Amino acid sequence: MSVDVKYRTLATATGGGRNGLSTLASGQITVTMASPVELGGSGRGHNPEELFALGYAACYLGAMRHVAGAEKLGPMPPDASVIAEVGIGPRSEGGFGLEVKLTVSLPGVDREVAGRIAERGHFICPYSHATRGNITVETVIA
Repeated sequence: MSVDVKYRTLATATGGGRNGLSTLASGQITVTMASPVELGGSGRGHNPEELFALGYAACYLGAMRHVAGAEKLGPMPPDASVIAEVGIGPRSEGGFGLEVKLTVSLPGVDREVAGRIAERGHFICPYSHATRGNITVETVIA
C-alpha cells in the first residue's frame, strides 16, 4: 500500500516518555505526560491513550461526515459525536495491548443509516486503517 502524503506533523517526547513532555514542533501544544494511577503512575498529566482517544474520536467523526455527504446518506446532525474509549493492559503474549470502543451518536438519523455511516466511516478513517487487524475496535450506535 502506498500513501500520497499531503501533510506531516512532528512531535518530540522528552524525559521518561510516559513521564515527561511531548511537544509539537509547531510549538502549539506541549503536554505533560504521566502514567495513569492504574498503571502505577502519578496520574498528574496525560498519557498516550488519552491522546489516541482524542485523535481517533475526531478523525472518525470527520470521516463519517465525509461519507455522509459523499455517499449521499443524508445530512449529519450538527450535534453528532463520537466517544472513543481506549483501554490498555498486559497482553497474554507479553507486552501491552490496546482496545477501543467507539460510541457513535447521530441524533435524528435513522438507526440503519447511522450504522451505514459508521461502517463506511471506518473505510475512510486512517486510524481505523491503522488499527484494523491489530487491535479490537468495537463500534456502538448510541
